[in-house]
Amino acid sequence: MSINLPTLISIIIYLIGMLLIGWMAARMTKNLSDYVLGGRRLSAGVAALSAGASDMSGWLMLGLPGAVYVSGMGSIWLPIGLAIGAYINWQFVAKPLRIYTEVANDSITVPGYFENRFRDRSKALRVISAVVILVFFTFYTSASLVGGAILLENSFGMDYILALWIGAAVIVSYTFFGGFLAASWTDFIQGILMFLALIIIPIAAISELGGWNETVQKIGSIDTSHLNVYSGATAIGVVSLLAWGLGYFGQPHIIVRFMGIDSTSNIPKARIIGMGWMILSLFGAIFVGFAGIAYFAETPLQNSETVFIMFSQVLFNPWVAGFLLAAILSAIMSTVDSQLLVSSSALAQDFYKSIFRRNASHKEEMIVGRIAVLGIAIIAILLGYNPDSKVLELVSYAWAGFGAAFGPVIIMSLFWKRMTRNGALAGIIIGAVTVIVWAKLTGGLFDLYELAPGFVFGLIAIIVVSLIDKVPSKEIQEEFHTYKSKLNEA
Repeated sequence: MSINLPTLISIIIYLIGMLLIGWMAARMTKNLSDYVLGGRRLSAGVAALSAGASDMSGWLMLGLPGAVYVSGMGSIWLPIGLAIGAYINWQFVAKPLRIYTEVANDSITVPGYFENRFRDRSKALRVISAVVILVFFTFYTSASLVGGAILLENSFGMDYILALWIGAAVIVSYTFFGGFLAASWTDFIQGILMFLALIIIPIAAISELGGWNETVQKIGSIDTSHLNVYSGATAIGVVSLLAWGLGYFGQPHIIVRFMGIDSTSNIPKARIIGMGWMILSLFGAIFVGFAGIAYFAETPLQNSETVFIMFSQVLFNPWVAGFLLAAILSAIMSTVDSQLLVSSSALAQDFYKSIFRRNASHKEEMIVGRIAVLGIAIIAILLGYNPDSKVLELVSYAWAGFGAAFGPVIIMSLFWKRMTRNGALAGIIIGAVTVIVWAKLTGGLFDLYELAPGFVFGLIAIIVVSLIDKVPSKEIQEEFHTYKSKLNEA
């Protein structure tokens, strides 16, 4: 495939813009708190679109349209589960977590919050949480980089491995220098671009097919099962797709946006913006894949996850196509930068400072954090060397790992005063191990998405271990009451 110059120029303009934002953010980044949490000064709009953009990643533009292209409306249960989970997360977790992380010794990372919340002087909670973050984020980051490589490979005929390194280089550059502010500001721009692309492409595709009725009729003539939301559905299959919503409560790169918002009074506004963006974007992704069934009926796509890419190339002039393809890069970059940032903070603060150099200066921590960004990115690139990797499959494993390991702990820590440190440890370990083991088993009940059993077993472990453990100290209980008072006042 020859390189289309206008399309390439459009993407280069976009990438330069992201690097400029990273440079501007770097000038405002003075310490580790700025680098990993932006000094808790995100506006409602930036927090909302940043959370959404960092959440959706390349699977929104590649994986979800690809799943609908293959299975039709039977894939709709996954976005339904995600929308429900995201709303509950914004409604019931965002404000309490924003308040409690500040009350608990101004915690700026998820492992740090766990340690401060339960007064864990052994560092076990912090270290184990950091290990979970590093393990699952390598898979998650790799999935996003694979998405970027697929984009560059299919758009410009670029060698897959070369595309993998080029995409990673740009993302690492602005995350390396600008940290949380760079990630959040670029996510805001990227979220807008993703939204516009997911509205424009399905409208253009359906119009090209003659309208909605004609599109539905053509798909029905190909295979009526594509029109049925229950097609091929089993109880385990539907529950598995809906269970994706449980993952929201434990995703570090999403809940850190709740921690970084400037005021709890802005959370309701952020929730409206974030959910509106998410629902419309999900519908757009669904209709991209749905229209693709009809549009590419005569020339089926070899890789179902390229349906968005192909539409951008066949429906629009090269200049517009460049910016539409940049929307895919936006989805990928907005997630990778957040993942690298959370991982680097885990290494810098939760390993380096907590265990090896307790007196490390802010400057030293930032240097370690930036080195960690480079190291983790390289590992993720190497994991993504397989060109046959599926974005959705890689994401699903990491999503389950975080959801099961951290989700129950986050929820119970915010709403149950009796929860103990050992209960939190048990929840993290049981949740993570269940995901790892369950994912390797097949047949019958083991076909259930590993997030569901991992979440349930993690929750049970927290309750059982906490109840047989000794009652939390007076200091912990008093802090819990302080947090509840602030929550009631907010």
